[in-house]
Amino acid sequence: MKTFVIGDIHGGLRALKQVIEKSQINPDDTVVFIGDLVDGWSESAQVIDYLINFSKTYTCIFIKGNHDEYCENWLDRGETPEVWINHGGQETMDSYSTVSDENKNRHIAFFKSMVDYHVDSANRLFIHAGFTSMHGPEKETHKSNYMWDRTLWETALALDPSLQDYSPYYPKRLKLFKEIYIGHTPTTNYNSIDFPIKRANVWNVDTGAGFKGKVSCLSCETKVYTQSSPVHELYPEEVGRNK
Repeated sequence: MKTFVIGDIHGGLRALKQVIEKSQINPDDTVVFIGDLVDGWSESAQVIDYLINFSKTYTCIFIKGNHDEYCENWLDRGETPEVWINHGGQETMDSYSTVSDENKNRHIAFFKSMVDYHVDSANRLFIHAGFTSMHGPEKETHKSNYMWDRTLWETALALDPSLQDYSPYYPKRLKLFKEIYIGHTPTTNYNSIDFPIKRANVWNVDTGAGFKGKVSCLSCETKVYTQSSPVHELYPEEVGRNK
């Protein structure tokens, strides 16, 4: 049995299907979706339908991202903040234009069932963005950090590779887990790198699918990854969040 982690998807169903087909996932494997399933490309509602059906055959863990919360709040309470509309929310609303109320309710239930983070038996943490508490995510004061924090990733990026983990200066947050898997901050922000990046014990698997990057699937055991085509090439008539 293996554990796979799939990075941010942002409504790119064609890319998601590509990476699933390439990854040779078995029904007894675990697949962790790191969040931001929606907002950006034109098939957000269809991504949720696909994942609901996928989870009937495969063991899945769905981590909630900030865009997933935006979509849930719109479906459930009609909230339409301008920042969401301008960052993929309009495309998501359009994708629901022909979705029945019954199916919308099924999606609301799906979003509500997503988890803030997951720690597995190997002491690996899966979380969309990060956490700030030195005692771990369970002690986080502001739960929004699970979906929004970037300081965990920035700390890992800035860490001197020669610093040993027994040093009193080594970040305590990074010592809590064997490995940490995140999304939220596209790796394409760093010299246009479009593959998963590891810094310290943190793996960032958001490879820019919301913009001009790819959807990635990483094996936690082997560190072998598969990727879709650049998502914008799969939706040539769209601009997505590249506005």
